[in-house]
Amino acid sequence: MTQYMDFEKPLAEIEGKAEELRALARANAEMDVTEEAAALDTKARAILQDLYKSLSPWRKCQVARHPERPHCIDYINALFTDYTPLAGDRNFADDHAVMGGLARIGDKPVMVIGHEKGNDTKSRIERNFGMARPEGYRKAIRLMDLADRFDLPVVTLVDTPGAYPGKGAEERGQSEAIARATEKCLQIGVPLVSVIIGEGGSGGAVAFATANRVAMLEHSVYSVISPEGCASILWKDAEKMREAAEALRLTAQDLKNLGVIDRIIAEPMGGAHRDPATSIASVGKAIEAMLEDLSGKERDALISDRRRKFLGLGSKGLAA
Repeated sequence: MTQYMDFEKPLAEIEGKAEELRALARANAEMDVTEEAAALDTKARAILQDLYKSLSPWRKCQVARHPERPHCIDYINALFTDYTPLAGDRNFADDHAVMGGLARIGDKPVMVIGHEKGNDTKSRIERNFGMARPEGYRKAIRLMDLADRFDLPVVTLVDTPGAYPGKGAEERGQSEAIARATEKCLQIGVPLVSVIIGEGGSGGAVAFATANRVAMLEHSVYSVISPEGCASILWKDAEKMREAAEALRLTAQDLKNLGVIDRIIAEPMGGAHRDPATSIASVGKAIEAMLEDLSGKERDALISDRRRKFLGLGSKGLAA
């Protein structure tokens, strides 16, 4: 059953009525509701288009967090073949919020790494809602080192509210692990491409997304802090998250204009959760295009390209 967000209530009502009619028809073979249901479907499509033609930043945050949105594991299962997961940081533990391993996309061998949020209560708790601990970032460092050694491109899929801020994570060096993962992104001499598939939260996202090419799904978000966290700090009121979302410039469209990301990947009408297969296929095409764009570049050129990209952030101002 589709889960509707607050702003989708008018749509939920119309689609609910259409489903009620079809349920009645299934229960009574003599009842013909084809025309009525089709009329409701047409009205629902019009409402959907109207709702999504100009989403506010806060509504984009809601779409990016939708529980039915495709997650890292869905992209890996659909886009990559011969996936061989690699576990552990060889130091403390295996962090299930970060998954990664050797795989192929098309006929190209790659190292794929991503945040995984989980898709039900049990898996969300196991994956810590996509919030990685230090051992997750150290696992990513290990996999990037491995990819660098064997000359494999790295693909990262970012979907995290942010790194886990718990006491244990801080005791084990959370900030140091994130900083080293970011540093490792800048050091490896192989193509590194990243896609923000949902939430790109704070340093937890930057540690995976300091890449040669960064893409975002149309309704994903990428920011230094969540709107709720920003509102709590600036206004001491988390309920001002709508104003914070506007001020943070966290949408794909804003970040493309600011030069933070390189491309926007279109989503189906109504968001990726309404047509996961199409969204996943679009991400696959974008990854292949970005890898093709970087293929043939020498090691030093890749490192220089990446460093130049991030040193140049901020050169495009809001008025540019």
